[in-house]
Amino acid sequence: MKRLFLPLILFLTVILEGVALELLPARLVTGELLIIPHWAFVLLVCVAIFYDRENTYTSVLYAVIFGLMIDIVYTGILGVYMFTYALVIYVVHGLKKLLHANFYVTLLLGFLGIVLSDVMIYIVYSVVGIADIAFTHYILYRLIPTALANELFLLILYPLVRRRLNVWSKEQLRG
Repeated sequence: MKRLFLPLILFLTVILEGVALELLPARLVTGELLIIPHWAFVLLVCVAIFYDRENTYTSVLYAVIFGLMIDIVYTGILGVYMFTYALVIYVVHGLKKLLHANFYVTLLLGFLGIVLSDVMIYIVYSVVGIADIAFTHYILYRLIPTALANELFLLILYPLVRRRLNVWSKEQLRG
């Protein structure tokens, strides 16, 4: 039963991403700024840092599954979020091996992951012809607000999940 908690929480964050913009003040949403919630990705970063061990890649598997779910539910092109989330979580998992997992490293890897994944999604959508905004406009009005808002979400999420993910990881190792 405990093995289902993490996928259920990830599923809940995917659902909450859809209503996240409704929770923001209308002035923020209707302006030029475009904030994209990557809450499932932020949780996956925490899973990669605190749940996965050096030889386990649970976070990458969940990135594939929930990235595909985001593609199916929220986008018109299959595979963009799935590929992007999986690749970036794999990179975060690799960087975690080089750095000591603490608060600052989590914020750094979270910010790096959010920026990298959002830029990759923008590039794919630009190549396909869905995103038709200039790169400078994208950086100012989408990337920076999105990265800051998701980093704020990571700040809120960090104290809630750090210990719990460590405990679940140790329980997973024990069998």
